[in-house]
Formats: sequence, structure tokens, C-alpha cells
Amino acid sequence: MPPFMNTLGDWAERADDTLTRMRARLGLLHPLQLVPYRSYGTATRLYVKGRLLTDKGIKEPDPSDSRWHNLLNMYRRFDSDEISGAMLSVQPADGSHHPVVTDEEGYFTLNLEPAVLPEPIDYLWYPVDVLLQKSPPPFPTPASLRTQAMVLIPPTDAEYGIISDLDDTVIQTSATDLIRMARTVLLRNARSRLPFKGVAEFYRALQLGRNGKRNNPFFYVSSSPWNLYDLLEDFLTLNNIPPGPLLLRDMAVKRKSAADASAHHGHKLKEIDNLLLTYPQLPFVLIGDSGQEDANIYREVVRRYPGRILAVYIRDVNLPERAAMVERVSEELRQDKVEMLLVKDTVQAAEHAAQRGLIFQEAIPAVVAEKRKDETAPDGPEEPTSGEPVMK
Repeated sequence: MPPFMNTLGDWAERADDTLTRMRARLGLLHPLQLVPYRSYGTATRLYVKGRLLTDKGIKEPDPSDSRWHNLLNMYRRFDSDEISGAMLSVQPADGSHHPVVTDEEGYFTLNLEPAVLPEPIDYLWYPVDVLLQKSPPPFPTPASLRTQAMVLIPPTDAEYGIISDLDDTVIQTSATDLIRMARTVLLRNARSRLPFKGVAEFYRALQLGRNGKRNNPFFYVSSSPWNLYDLLEDFLTLNNIPPGPLLLRDMAVKRKSAADASAHHGHKLKEIDNLLLTYPQLPFVLIGDSGQEDANIYREVVRRYPGRILAVYIRDVNLPERAAMVERVSEELRQDKVEMLLVKDTVQAAEHAAQRGLIFQEAIPAVVAEKRKDETAPDGPEEPTSGEPVMK
């Protein structure tokens, strides 16, 4: 990154921090909010991540929310007031206390080795308490501000893990069309954004696998910013798509070396590297789309970790030049004995997964049925009739 951009980024960070502190002194700041992020770990190491922000009062999404309401909520997400320099305590079930300080963007991250694992919630998920101990001046420290960070620990009998992109893989975003993408991202909420047809049933079949225990872990790696975390998590829940750690990207201006040619490429590759290194005995299925760099990223993963990738599914976004690129990568991977399929829909992916023994053959009719159901679903909610202004 050029020196001028580095300087500009530093100025922007300092100005934002000064403005936030000034609002705190004047009593104009919203209450503080600890936002835990779903993360992952092992029986001997837990990775805890979250953020300390002011609570902008974004409520649960509703199908009747107008586009104006959704746009205001999106503005609130990106107009975040981050609290840096706060002292937190991470407290796993073994009774230990681990101090951590929020960084300049309000994030806290901690790797810890608990003596005792907490009791799991919902089988794969383990809770870890996080408590705000002291806010930096001039922010008041609430009497008791705490939350639980959920950490996924795959069981030893999991058959494989699934690493999936989100935009244009799970969620219809139209990332290759800037105008359509802007309308979708800015003017819709978790209830009005649409999943790709049949994706929820296909992902549930992958989570079930062939052992019938529904314990194959999902990990979602996306270049979406952390500011969209609540929207993306709500989307997965509302559409009954298996939950998993959301590994998103910090949108803040950062210093980058000349070697960082693609932030998108570098972010995804780093997160996938961490997953495969964390679970060295677990093979993986990779799922993405042809709209960006997923095929190239996954090719690199296959070659970095020989024998670890069972299959790669790339959803076709209907751009001929991108499809041709995926086909070239797929041909290259034949020598690595890994199949990369460019698929037109989830049914095609499910049929291949059943042939490979990744899911039950009996799961395919359910994927077909859900795809047909999704095809008949309306394209988003009706326009609201309330007095709120509607964005056209």
C-alpha cells in the first residue's frame, strides 16, 4: 500500500477514535455491547473472538421491514463505534481467568488451553464466558456486561468438514452485478434475502454425512466484513442452514505489502490454512462459486494439502469466461485426483456427493423437493404499506 494510503488510514482511525471519545464525554454514546463471534477449537485449545461496540439498537429482522428501514440498519452496522483499550476477562469452564485487551477496532481474540472443557450446547458447540472488566476513559464500565462465545469442536468421529463461501454460494447476492448487489445487500434483511434453491437441504445432508450422527462441522469463509456478522448469522438460522463459525474480514484500512495482491484471495487462503492445520486428521469438502477467485483459491488448497480434499463444488454464476476458468482449473486438478465440479444447482452437487459416498442417496429427493419449493417462493417481501418512505 502506498505511504499516502497508510497515512490516510492512520488519520481516519485517529479521527474515528477521537469522535467516539468526544461523544462519550458528552453522554451521547449508546450503551456498550459485547458481540461474540462463533469460532472453533479442539479438545485442548479454544479460539475465542468478538468485538466491543456501542449498541446501535438493530432489532430482529421482519419480513414487513421496508427497504428504508433495512437501509438505515445497514448504515448503523457500518457506522460502528468501536471501543479500543478495554480490559476483558475470558473465563472457560475450568474456572481460570484470561485477560485480553480490545484492539484499535474493538476486536478481542484469544487462544487458550483450558484444563476442563465446558459442557457442550447443541452437541458441537461449547460456551466460553466473556466479561467486561474495565472500559477505557471516558467510557463508563457497566455493572455487569458479559456474554458467551460459542466455540465449535468437531467430534473425533466426524467424517469430514465443509468449508463454504457465502455470497453467491449460499446467499443470492449477485456479486458480479454491482447494481443488483447493492440493492440486495443494502435494502434487504436476513428474512428478505434469499438462499440458493435447495442449498439448506443439501448442507443438512452434508452435515449428516453417512454415519447418521449429523456431526460434520461447517465453516463459512467469506470476504464480507465483520459488520455484517449479525445479518449473516440470522440468515443461516432463519433458513435452517447448519450453523458454523463465520470467518469474515476486517474492512478497516490496513497496511499491506506489495505481495498482498488480492485481499480477498489472501484472507480466504489464510482462514482455510488455519482450519486444515487445526484439524490435521479431518478431510474437507470445499464449496464456492465461479464469480470471484474460489476456484483458484481451492486449487491452491488442494496442492498445499495433498489427500485432504474430498471434492470441490463451484456454483456456476452464468458468466461464460468465469465458467471457462473453472473448467481449466478442474482439468489441472485431475492430476491431483481431486474432482472440482462446476454445478448449475444444488441437485447436481448432491447427486455427485451421493455417488462419492459423502451423503445418502436417499437425501437427493429432499434436495430436489426443497429446490422446487424455493423456486416457487416470492422474490422477497411485498412492499410495505406503512408510512415509512420506500427506496425504489
